[in-house]
Amino acid sequence: MDCVIYKSSRKADTYLFVQHEDDFSSVPEALLQALGKLELVMHLELTPQRTLAQADATQVSEQIRARGFYLQLPPAEPGQMPTH
Repeated sequence: MDCVIYKSSRKADTYLFVQHEDDFSSVPEALLQALGKLELVMHLELTPQRTLAQADATQVSEQIRARGFYLQLPPAEPGQMPTH
């Protein structure tokens, strides 16, 4: 699956993955507002063999297919409790 990665201007180390460039139709408006201006980072082909820094490529692909986007948040600070 091909995808496009955008960087948030308001949230450090926060990235939005979508399938098509400039297609945010599946992303909730409140989330888009919270992320601020989105800066195109790269186009990427997601394959099961692809290694991503903070996510599993298969899970990212599944999320994009199911929801239309994948949101990558910054890693938790040491000592912070996960919010899941």
